[in-house]
Amino acid sequence: MISTTNFFKLSTIALALTTVLSACQADQAKQQVATSASAPAALKIKASHYHQVQVAGQEYQIFTDGQGLQIKLGETQQSSHSGSFNRLTLQPLSADSLLLAAMDSNDNSLYLWRFSPKEQKPLVLMKQQLISSRVVEDLCFYQSHENQQLSLFLLGGRGGADQLLLQQKQEWLAEPVVIRELNVPYDSKACAVDQQTAALYIAEADRAIWSYQAEPEADEGRSLVQVNQPFGQLQGEISGLQLLPDSSLLALEAEPARLLHLSSTGQVIHHSSIPAFAEATGLSVRVKGNSTTAYISNEDADAVQSLTLPTATTAVATAKPAMVQVQPTLQTEAASQRGDVMDDPAVWHHPSQPELSLILGTDKRAGLDVYSMQGKRVQQLAVGRLNNVDLRYNLSWQGKKHDIAAASLRDDNSLQLFAIDQQGKLHNAGKVPTSMQDIYGLCMYQDAKTGTPYVFVNDKSGLIEQYRIDSNGTNWQGTLVRSLQVPSQPEGCVADDKRGILFVGEEDEGVWRFAAGAEANSTGEKIILVDGKRLVDDVEGIALAEHNGASYLVVSSQGNDSYVIYDAAAPYTERLRFRVTTNPQLGIDGASETDGLEVTTRSLGPGFEQGALIVQDGRNRMPEQGQNMKLVPWHSLLQELEKSGQNK
Repeated sequence: MISTTNFFKLSTIALALTTVLSACQADQAKQQVATSASAPAALKIKASHYHQVQVAGQEYQIFTDGQGLQIKLGETQQSSHSGSFNRLTLQPLSADSLLLAAMDSNDNSLYLWRFSPKEQKPLVLMKQQLISSRVVEDLCFYQSHENQQLSLFLLGGRGGADQLLLQQKQEWLAEPVVIRELNVPYDSKACAVDQQTAALYIAEADRAIWSYQAEPEADEGRSLVQVNQPFGQLQGEISGLQLLPDSSLLALEAEPARLLHLSSTGQVIHHSSIPAFAEATGLSVRVKGNSTTAYISNEDADAVQSLTLPTATTAVATAKPAMVQVQPTLQTEAASQRGDVMDDPAVWHHPSQPELSLILGTDKRAGLDVYSMQGKRVQQLAVGRLNNVDLRYNLSWQGKKHDIAAASLRDDNSLQLFAIDQQGKLHNAGKVPTSMQDIYGLCMYQDAKTGTPYVFVNDKSGLIEQYRIDSNGTNWQGTLVRSLQVPSQPEGCVADDKRGILFVGEEDEGVWRFAAGAEANSTGEKIILVDGKRLVDDVEGIALAEHNGASYLVVSSQGNDSYVIYDAAAPYTERLRFRVTTNPQLGIDGASETDGLEVTTRSLGPGFEQGALIVQDGRNRMPEQGQNMKLVPWHSLLQELEKSGQNK
């Protein structure tokens, strides 16, 4: 029987064989690996972890030794803090201040300091001891300019890591919040983050270096950067990692001590031995102008070794500009199953009490879930694998007035109908067969002149069918009245009842506009294009929002975990691009990999008096659990539109 540890080791070797062997053989055949031009030189400083950095125009030495944390300017002691600290890491806050983090090995507690030489007290302990639930092997900061968050990774040595949120939108949290738990290799020893590309590098002892995504809402997939011999060029356990400005990577092998300089794709650019150490454990880097210096130390606090590296020639990446962030203030209960389960929301408005309104959400494995405005699941209808859902109001069913919801049922490619009574209880109201072969997206339309309800449903082939829903007083029936077509797979759609327009998302291409009337021309017009930058495929959820006589389209840009608001009339101008981010005060994570979404500008009760944006969250975190829906007050979006000068 294979133990869990050995299983992961075998998995690593197998992956290395399939992904690296051919590439490494080719690299070794064509590339001469040269050693560094300079030899290591000893500094006067003895330290277990050492950094040299410029703050407020002065060169400071910041290091840990047997006495604790030390900060020196030349030979002059500036500040200190006693303790048994290891894995010291730094993060610039400005030209005049630094954030420092270190673990106290005696009680596995995290310390955070702010160092600002121009202040009366240059070293300020920002947080008292924060006891980690993991035995921490390494620390690394990540500053996300695009998402306006500062976080710290605590890398554990037993197959896990925590990402702590420290700052959001320039505001410090009262206490760090764990916003993501990562599954990493069992013997992980070192980490580093590329601040420009959001790549999180993790060293798996003496076996491999992996690249993950550092953003908390990102996919947890990984790629292999380098692997041990004979399949790659690693020879010993990696005890330290550091990024250079050109996104290349320094990796420190512990024993025998050797420094590797790797390209962002994992190729060894050069390597240097560090003969002064039998074992090296600490690594930092100082870039000043065209000079790059690596500092190597060990846990015995021997003299720090410095090594001048060849000047990088690769262009330095620039940080992505900040994107607008809005916070959810409510979330629904998680789906009972983990994985890709939930898809599309719809809102049912209570006729007289907005706070009693309901959120309908499809379950792609089981049926339809219904949630209260407190996010609690109040009803489940196990009708089969539903994909998208929508609803309309005031139709006759079994001799009484009911509202109607329709959903695409993938079990038999039919329309699943539900009747909603005045108290908000849903009833199975039967099915309507379609000619679909692979049913997918759906939305409803109600003709403003006749009041007749219709269902638009689409197939992965690009076929869109329009069904009229008729009532004989007792039951509802569906009749096919028209067929439309887009070139490739669609899903999300929304109908503008007032103007008689249907908007359809073609996942890889953009958004189409059709006339919604049953007798209208079936020719469509592509109005919004996927550009891979601002609107990134897949185009999934689409919703319509009315405000002050203006009509907006809200579209989920699934490929980059964002959302875009456009005018819903020509020329379909982009008004706002944003993300749904973490709400640390309420313990709600952001939203990512969104499939369906919905917008209502009608009141949903306290906190949502002007309505809400409701998005499916493909990766539900804090804690990690099944997918759910996140609710953002529509007022928050109106404020952002106002700031951008786009609110009409």
